[in-house]
Amino acid sequence: MSIYTPPKIWTHDAENGGKFANINAPTAGARVEKALPVGEHPLQLYSLGTPNGVKVTIMFEELLEVGDAGAEYDAWLINIGDGEQFTSGFVAANPNSKIPALMDHSGNSPQRVFESGAILFYLAEKFGRFLPTEPAARAECMSWLMWQMGATPFLGGGFGHFYAYAPEKYEYPINRYAMETKRQMDVLDRQLAEHEFVAGDELTIADFAVYPWYGGLARGLLYDSAEFLQVESYENVVAYAKRLAKRPAFRRGRLVNRAWDDKGLKERHSAADFDGLDL
Repeated sequence: MSIYTPPKIWTHDAENGGKFANINAPTAGARVEKALPVGEHPLQLYSLGTPNGVKVTIMFEELLEVGDAGAEYDAWLINIGDGEQFTSGFVAANPNSKIPALMDHSGNSPQRVFESGAILFYLAEKFGRFLPTEPAARAECMSWLMWQMGATPFLGGGFGHFYAYAPEKYEYPINRYAMETKRQMDVLDRQLAEHEFVAGDELTIADFAVYPWYGGLARGLLYDSAEFLQVESYENVVAYAKRLAKRPAFRRGRLVNRAWDDKGLKERHSAADFDGLDL
């Protein structure tokens, strides 16, 4: 590994960014003028079926599963590889240009909600579901939700980037973030040794946040890293992931805005869109 001496002033080198070099830049804001589509339902989701996007579609499907018809939604595909997150319409919905973004048209004026954790919290409060009202249980749920939001960048942007996406593999960053990812899995494994769900004995928004990342890792779905990280050793996380993967709403939610093959839905506008899919 060559020694890097940082210059006095950093400059952007677009040729040295790895897999996402064509879209990464040190600036924010819209690059293309294009409005977002709007479907027939008040709730409009603009997303991609990555773990962060799947958090929200699982929640929508769980809300529908328990009979909240008001949770019907349109899910529009935002192809981040093509830079669709930098259109003027999407930037208006999320100035940070990251999926997912939600627009709620049920009020007097459209309400934007961005950041996946904020969307889960917003929907939980809107429908009165999957967020405990008892203070101690609510605090536990919110703590695990914020744990996921704060911890996972080390899994995705850290381990995932250097192990799977960086233009070259280097021992130090891979070791650093592999250690942290395994530490996080151990944190979760210890919690799940005593509880059926992440925040206790009831399904909550903490599970919708945690499952797509750590459940996906435990099921061998992230970064082709199952053997490297020995994910099967986290037996409680593996069992938890298998339990949730059997839930009908989780099976549907993981297929929404799936753009990389024909096994899912690029867009979702009604329950009938799932007809014929392998759930």
